[in-house]
Amino acid sequence: MIGFRRTPQKRHRDEAEKPFWISFSDLMTALMALFLVAMAVALLNVTQGLRKMDDGRLSRDNAVSSCLHDIRQITRQAEYAGVKLRGQTLELGTLAEFPRDSNGLEAQQAGFLRRFVPEMLHIARTPACENWLKRFVLEGYASPEGSYLYNLNLSLERSQRVLCVLLDAKAPNAPSLADRKAIRELFFVGGSSFNSAILNQPEKSRRVELRLEFKALRKTCSPETPECEPDEVHPIPWDDDFKCPVTSRS
Repeated sequence: MIGFRRTPQKRHRDEAEKPFWISFSDLMTALMALFLVAMAVALLNVTQGLRKMDDGRLSRDNAVSSCLHDIRQITRQAEYAGVKLRGQTLELGTLAEFPRDSNGLEAQQAGFLRRFVPEMLHIARTPACENWLKRFVLEGYASPEGSYLYNLNLSLERSQRVLCVLLDAKAPNAPSLADRKAIRELFFVGGSSFNSAILNQPEKSRRVELRLEFKALRKTCSPETPECEPDEVHPIPWDDDFKCPVTSRS
């Protein structure tokens, strides 16, 4: 029997030249491409977020400007002569000035407040104001005569006196029930001693001003940011006690 040798099979020469795993340079190229895609997506999100903030800020500024414009138009009416809007503060002039060491208002002044404030509330209910108006602040002031704490208390009493005038349902031309409820929810009182006294004019320092406060542009809230809480308005329970607790000084 003639023997023969099995011819060894030849390996393909190109097996070593075509490995299964990609080369290191190809891996780095792929990672770089993924990084660029991720960066592009992140930049797009940031850009969209900034655009939304700019749009929201512009919308708020336009609404506040419209609200203040409507109020300024009311102050130009002849029956409200003397009332001026400076920035976001309504200076009521002689219509809300008090005698020395007094928290009392004359019948003419009380009648003016009962006509003027419902006009402000009507504007506050318009879409331009309703979404952004936070509250009205009644700020009372005192002239430099007297001690600091005495005048601070007197200025607070003056602010409270205005609220008593507005919430008196039995007074002539009293605001409607809806307006009185809105006053209780939107009006806050504040007082200042002679910090904002008008130089050399003590009679003009004994006054009350009405300041408008608007909501700030809030950032987007999410469960991950519990410190970001929306503004919530809690209705004040209504009662029929219209007795003014401010004791008259005059």
